[in-house]
Amino acid sequence: MIQRDTELMGWHAAGMAGVVAAGSAEAVAAGIAMLDEGGNAADAAVATILALTVTDHGACSIGGEVPLILYDAATRTVHAFGGAGRAPRAPDAIAWYMQHGIPRGGSIKIAPVPSVVDLCTTTLQRYGTLTFADTAAPALRLLAAGQEAWHPKLAITVSKLIETERRASGCREERLQAVSDRFYGRPGARADIADDLEAYYIEQGGFLRRADLAAHTTTIEDPVQIDYRGYTVCKCGPWTQGPVLCQALRLLEGFDLRGMGRTSADYVHVVTEALKLAMADRDAYYGDPACVEVPLAALLSDAYTVLRRPLIDLRQASREVRPGDPFGMSALAGPGAVYPSVGGTTTCVTADRWGNVVAATPSANVEAHDGGRTGITYSNRLCSLNTTPGHPNCIAAGKRPRITLTPTLVLRHGRPVIAISVAGGDLQDQTTLNLLLNAVEFGLLPEQAVTAPRFSTAHHQDSFNPAADRASTFGRAGSLTVNAEFTPDVCADLTQRGHLLEQYDGPLAAPVMLTLDPATGMRYAAGDPATGRHAAGQTTE
Repeated sequence: MIQRDTELMGWHAAGMAGVVAAGSAEAVAAGIAMLDEGGNAADAAVATILALTVTDHGACSIGGEVPLILYDAATRTVHAFGGAGRAPRAPDAIAWYMQHGIPRGGSIKIAPVPSVVDLCTTTLQRYGTLTFADTAAPALRLLAAGQEAWHPKLAITVSKLIETERRASGCREERLQAVSDRFYGRPGARADIADDLEAYYIEQGGFLRRADLAAHTTTIEDPVQIDYRGYTVCKCGPWTQGPVLCQALRLLEGFDLRGMGRTSADYVHVVTEALKLAMADRDAYYGDPACVEVPLAALLSDAYTVLRRPLIDLRQASREVRPGDPFGMSALAGPGAVYPSVGGTTTCVTADRWGNVVAATPSANVEAHDGGRTGITYSNRLCSLNTTPGHPNCIAAGKRPRITLTPTLVLRHGRPVIAISVAGGDLQDQTTLNLLLNAVEFGLLPEQAVTAPRFSTAHHQDSFNPAADRASTFGRAGSLTVNAEFTPDVCADLTQRGHLLEQYDGPLAAPVMLTLDPATGMRYAAGDPATGRHAAGQTTE
């Protein structure tokens, strides 16, 4: 069924019922199949995510992570799901990292606790209508048809979870809990999968143990949100880079972006300078709020925004790193430092006929394709922590890394109108800002917004470099990369203002986007075709 559905699938779609946009065509088809079976946007998102762990493997994995943000039409509320794995809890493990450093790659020591299964079961429990078996069926078919050595092993693991759900007693939610309990080896549950995972971690020299698996939970949090020109922008918390988008929008609200024009030098310059300031605060203050104090209210406050906005010079690009001081309410934490020059993720957005909307960003940056006896390959996200004593993102027992994954939901008058997911590491919120402004300021539909010229900067720390010396992880001060469609006169103007300009023919990051028109009820979805994104809508109501 999935193969037949994917033959004619394109990169954009529209309709009055449900829509899905994601990485592979097969994963989009999995989501649409759930909608056709009467499922809602949460069911469609889970099926899409599970299929992506097969089709987009390497970019994501069932052993990876999936931050997810959801609008519930019944209660008209938005919830952020903390689908992120944590560091080992053993003190000896943390001591090892602090002494030897966090490996940047090629080691199972950078694996956090797998979070995808609990994210999926929690989403289904709280907001879905279907079973784990329903939503896992497309992924299981893909695994059965696959050729990789880990495919049959992961198929056995998924089949064990489906069997657990079938045999469990109680209501649908209790049976879903049984699925998660078996995967993580929680007390009272069969622990064969967790035992196999622990054996694999030990064999490969990792620090994760069954106790880490059993302690894992998916948090459900209020989103971080700000108002921008009558729109409410909702993001996950500072355990992601998501609030960067909110900080940049707060700064940009003081400029007439629409009057500048979408491809003008003024527009590119102002947006880039706002991003530099927001990213400087990200690198200085963001971390897992369960473990450290993040001054988020101050960072997003009117008073702090008013202090920071004048740092944007319309005539000159900054090459300084300029975090502010949200504790002392000062525009700058100190003299601006001048730093010398020095992925894998996929995408998912869904909407249903009832008005529920989900944006999720599955990832893993898979380090190993073997997966041991379970077929569960691991993520590299612990390298998004660091070993800088006192830094808010310094590794600690059971701590979530400050990840780049950052899905977005936007409301207008309390109703969802935009959902965005982007693959691309530190480019994710930069690309989201490009797309969001394309829609809000310039009225572009998703198929126009995802293909319009984009721009980005490397004027920030590398989120995948765990070095204790954070200055050594800095990208390139003053850098600006623009797509080749920007005209020579615009590029010359930007260069004259001091930007270290590069033009790039390829796509900057890989976005998917959907919008909902409250006036007509139409849903529009698109993914950048240059990055292999796909979209589809239900053919019938």
